[in-house]
Amino acid sequence: MRRTSLLARAVVEADPDTDVLLLSGAREATSLPLPERTEVVTLPRVGKHPEHGYGPRTWSGTLEDVVHVRAGVLDGALAAFRPDVLVVDKVPLGVGGELLPALRRLRAQGGTACVLGLRDVLDTPEVAVREWREQRSTSVIEQFFDEVWVYGDAHVYDPLTEYALPGHVAARTVFTGYLGRGRTTAAPAPRTDPAEPYVLCLVGGGQDGAALAEAFAAATLPAGHRGVLVTGPYLPEATRDQLHDLAARRDDLEVHAFVRDVVPLVEGAAAVVTMGGYNSVCELLASGRPGLVVPRTHPRAEQLVRACRLADLGLLDVLVGTITPERVGAWLARTAAGGGVLRRAEADVDLDGLSRVPALVDRLVAVARETTTVPTPSRVQQEEEHRATA
Repeated sequence: MRRTSLLARAVVEADPDTDVLLLSGAREATSLPLPERTEVVTLPRVGKHPEHGYGPRTWSGTLEDVVHVRAGVLDGALAAFRPDVLVVDKVPLGVGGELLPALRRLRAQGGTACVLGLRDVLDTPEVAVREWREQRSTSVIEQFFDEVWVYGDAHVYDPLTEYALPGHVAARTVFTGYLGRGRTTAAPAPRTDPAEPYVLCLVGGGQDGAALAEAFAAATLPAGHRGVLVTGPYLPEATRDQLHDLAARRDDLEVHAFVRDVVPLVEGAAAVVTMGGYNSVCELLASGRPGLVVPRTHPRAEQLVRACRLADLGLLDVLVGTITPERVGAWLARTAAGGGVLRRAEADVDLDGLSRVPALVDRLVAVARETTTVPTPSRVQQEEEHRATA
């Protein structure tokens, strides 16, 4: 959701007359810094259990039940909004095929260019190739998507090569560069004393960040430094309560559950310890701060693959294996003494994806509007009947 909101802001800043509709299952989406002329529709939430897979996050019932409702909301919203450009994040058909009715409708009526947006790394090649085939992604792209945007730098990681994607997918693929620079918004950061250096810990959304959060909170911090820990909104409540209790007993630690704009915190930190999610790594690389990435390794290896590739390029440090306060504290001590990796020259990695997105959108809008069709009376009647039924 953060990635999508950044794309929206880049487009609106380039053309203030743009209207944006964001569709998300994250209710926190409405708390993010959003551009002007942007509305958010939140969907019934889906969660992923490590052992049982996807299911309703809040409701009782089955995954099929919540997907049915989500599909209806998506189809109705997109039918009414009729966007010039639709950007779908990562999964071409959404959870359980929820986007299929909407994509069929948009293709039938014309006037909408559809883009599949992919982060740089999906998973290990073995897992990514298997899931690509299971989801019939190549066929879906051919049917419904005009372009594939990879939010990365092919010189760092090239999914076309790593996953051996077919030529007709490669022909529609554009590497935007990492969505790194230009993330800062006007949102205020949590209050910190600018005269007192601090080290920062980020655990993404928090679903699987408890071990890192607990290790950082218990670590010995470098002399003269405070610790700032952002747990993310999905860290289990019991764990968050324990961290707040621990912070109350220390005079050098503060804990925040959710930060509207984490970029100023990253840029002001003496060092950053973070999980290896796409957004966190982009913020770290763009800041130029020394960083230790502690990647998730289960159920997906995406973070591990990304962190190791960037570490091989000398852009950050990586900690794998058991996460302990001692290991985190030792890295922080070395970094405070000048022993942490500080990212090398700007040319090492392309971080300018956000600045390229508006031109990509403009080109697609021009193409889409050439294909706009005027609905026939029968189609209008069908759509009115559909809305009445819904």
